[in-house]
Parts: sequence; C-alpha cells; structure tokens
Amino acid sequence: MTTDTFTGVNRRNLLKLTAAAGVVAGAADLLAARGAVAEEALSLKGKRIGISTAGTDHFFDLNAYNAQIEEVKRLGGEPIAVDAGRNDGKLVSQLQTLIAQKPDAIVQLLGTLTVIDPWLKKARDAGIPVFTIDVGSANSINNATSDNWGIGKDLALQLVSDIGGEGNIVVFNGFYGVTPCAIRYDQLVNVTKYFPKVKIVQPELRDVIPNTVQDAFTQITAILAKYPEKGSIKAIWSAWDIPQLGATQALVAAGRTEIKTYGVDGSPEVLQLVADAASPAAADVAQQPAELGRVAIRNVARYLAGEKLPRETYVPALLANKQNVKEISKKLGIG
Repeated sequence: MTTDTFTGVNRRNLLKLTAAAGVVAGAADLLAARGAVAEEALSLKGKRIGISTAGTDHFFDLNAYNAQIEEVKRLGGEPIAVDAGRNDGKLVSQLQTLIAQKPDAIVQLLGTLTVIDPWLKKARDAGIPVFTIDVGSANSINNATSDNWGIGKDLALQLVSDIGGEGNIVVFNGFYGVTPCAIRYDQLVNVTKYFPKVKIVQPELRDVIPNTVQDAFTQITAILAKYPEKGSIKAIWSAWDIPQLGATQALVAAGRTEIKTYGVDGSPEVLQLVADAASPAAADVAQQPAELGRVAIRNVARYLAGEKLPRETYVPALLANKQNVKEISKKLGIG
C-alpha cells in the first residue's frame, strides 16, 4: 500500500469512524433497554453477592471493585468481596471459598481465563449464577465490558495515523490469556496488516505484574539501545496503560520523545501525560471502570428479578488524544 492510499485514514476519517461506532453502541443500548426492569425497581434486598477480583493495584481494577461493593449495598444486598492480590493460587482459593458459601450470585472481575474458568463452571454447576467483568467465559450469564473490538480498532487507527502509516512499532503482549488484552492486540494486528510499511518489532515485549512500570522502563531502555537512531522506532503500544506509563518515562529519560506511546484504561496519571504537549504519550483509551462495576451489579439484580440478559453489556470507552484529552478527563471527573 502506498502513502497516497494511507491519506484516506486521516484525522477527519478517524473521527468519522469513531462517531459511527458511537451510533452503533447507542443503538445497542436502546435495544437492550427494551423490556428491562425499571432502574428504580431494582433490588438485592436479602441477597448475598460474591465479588471476586484478580487484584486492585490498578486504577481500573480498584474502581470497578469498589463500585460493585457500593452498588450491592445501595440495592440492599450484602457483598462478599475478596481480592486475590494478583496471585492466581489465591484467586482460585477465594473462588472455592465463595462457592462453598453459596451466595445468590458471583461476579468475577478480570483474571486469566484458563485459571478461573474451571471454577466459574463449578460455581454454575452448583446452581450459582455467574457474572463477569472483562472476562470472556462461556460460564458467565452476562459479561459487563467495554467494546474491546472498538477500543483496539480506534487505538490502532490513531497510532497508524500519527506515524504516517509507516515505521517500526514496539508492542507489549504479555497477557494474551486475558480476553480484553487479546482482543485489543488482535485488532492492532488486523489494522496494521493493511499498512505494510508498519512493522511490529520482534520479539514482542512481555509486560508483567507486579512492578509493571519499572519493568516496562527497563525493557524500553534496552530497546532504545538496540535502535539508537531517531526514526528507527515510531511508537510503543500496550493493551493497558501501566506499561505505557513506564515506557513513556523511559523515553523521556533517554531524550527520545519523538517516539509516541499508546495504551488503554484512562488511568489519571497517564491522561495527565497525554495532556502534556511535550510528553510522548499520544493517546489512551479511557474506560469507565466504576460504571462497569455498577452495571455488572445491576445486571445481577435484573437477572434475579427474572429478566433475560444479553450475553454482553457494553459500557462506552473514550479515546483520549492530544486534542481532546482535557475534555475527556473532565467528562470522567479526573482533574
């Protein structure tokens, strides 16, 4: 594909694509609302709701987790909330404990599917309704999530547009077993295959938990040593924005701020970097984790009230870039 062909994906067309996606999402929300239990009629009075999370060390996780607890209480229920602290063994153990307690429902927030899915199946086999947030499990009645296909596509289009449709990009791909991360990565690959002058540097980097920022800083510093010429790397992509934070810090420390960074979640510290005109942080797709948590709990209440739910419920995400980040941050209530 030539550079002339690429000019069709300019900022104006990028905004049109994003707007069209918003129309589709709005229509889906309208359809989902038909026949729904009225908001004011929702109740979890007398219900015990298990809330399990893989961890709460990230802005997204903590806000989604706390919002679930608060929403269960608001609806008159009793939350049984457990946090695995990013330990898979503890995550399995806490799911076993929740199953033994026989709550009226269990909501699982994040987690590697191969680790948690056998236990979500055990819960469902035990007659406990299972709900998820950002977990693509066949054992979940309903998964509250952002449209990760849209997120991945929009972020990839922003990246390709910003680098002029050509150049090497560094990719963090350490959590392909986590459904949203896999979808976002696949969408990056789907978009970039139409721009043959965009190349993903091999081998891809593996982001880690814990010490994500420090590890990303170290890995990007090493990459810069291998590619010392300006222009040899155009961008750095990650499926969430904590590796983006470490990568951005490494670029600043090395004086390589011509390289742009991209991520997902809308953590306040990353949005602040996007808002800084001098920072290499170019874009971050901001999710609404607290709303995801509330939606998941309201869906539990709807299901227990007899409503048939869709397989997934989507909460809109917002692409923040240098041009609109202040507006997006204001909308999210992030100062």
